[in-house]
Amino acid sequence: MTRGNRRQTGPKAASDAGKVLANPKSTPTEKAAAASALSQAPSSKGQTGPQAALKAAKVLADSSSTKAEKSAAASTLAQTPAKTK
Repeated sequence: MTRGNRRQTGPKAASDAGKVLANPKSTPTEKAAAASALSQAPSSKGQTGPQAALKAAKVLADSSSTKAEKSAAASTLAQTPAKTK
């Protein structure tokens, strides 16, 4: 069973996510993680799905990811739904 996670992307992480999306050098994985973070900004009710969480984890593990990319990915992972048994 999944419970809602009420965390949302803050202004700094949203800004970083926007930079990732605007950067033509960002990979599709980085852009997916950033898009998920933006979908969870205060004006949205979205939560991170399993595919976006996996992509965000890959961004964090990639040593070539920029600080902005990692910030957006971390925000994305912080907003995965809480699971209960």
